[in-house]
Amino acid sequence: MLKKRIIVCLDVKDGRTTKGVKFQNNVDIGDPVGMAKKYYEQGVDELVFYDIMASANSRGPILNLISKVAEQIFIPFCVGGGIGCVEDIRSTILAGAEKVSLNSQAVKNPKLITEGAKIFGNQCIVLGMDAKKDESAPSGYSVYINGGRVKTELDALEWAKHAVELGAGEIVLNSIDADGMKTGYELNLTKMIAENVSVPVIASGGGGTVQHLKDVLTDGKADAALIASMVHSLGYTVQGIKEELKGEGVPVRL
Repeated sequence: MLKKRIIVCLDVKDGRTTKGVKFQNNVDIGDPVGMAKKYYEQGVDELVFYDIMASANSRGPILNLISKVAEQIFIPFCVGGGIGCVEDIRSTILAGAEKVSLNSQAVKNPKLITEGAKIFGNQCIVLGMDAKKDESAPSGYSVYINGGRVKTELDALEWAKHAVELGAGEIVLNSIDADGMKTGYELNLTKMIAENVSVPVIASGGGGTVQHLKDVLTDGKADAALIASMVHSLGYTVQGIKEELKGEGVPVRL
């Protein structure tokens, strides 16, 4: 059986790690370079670094900070935020990232997914998708961009399927409703996307206990779970989470 991955997310604003609730009221919680090193040493499978203000401020990725983080970790490293062209993808990978997450920019220019996949390989191109409950959408969820600030006309399920057709090799699925709430992942949304695409789906938003991770990795059909608050502020360690999951019968790398 394939091992389930535990991925730590660092949301970065003005060069510092930050944490909010439902994409709002972000507070500074530390230095991303030191935090990345700590989680690497704890045994995290992958690290995701999101520059949460890049698209809203119409600027590219912070390459010097990305390279400083990359120097501290020797695991897959995904970077998102402000990556709007093939040159941005190239410079981010050259700075030390293995993957790039395309979110707002992919919605604005879907060809970027295809171009990126053709040049760098599907495994390098991750669709970051911010979804929120919306009864008017066919799947019950709409896609938002610019850090969850702007609603689009896109249906979450249709966009996920289309992005995979375009060349995305993985999807990080962020539930805006669950983000930072620590009350559990959006299982309905995660399962729906995971059952309808042929690439790995990473659940994001809502992890507060090990039971939440177990639920989304089993009932929610996610291939990986993204965590932030659990290790940033709730006293968990990556190693401790993995040991508990293993004890619950979830296949993880120890």
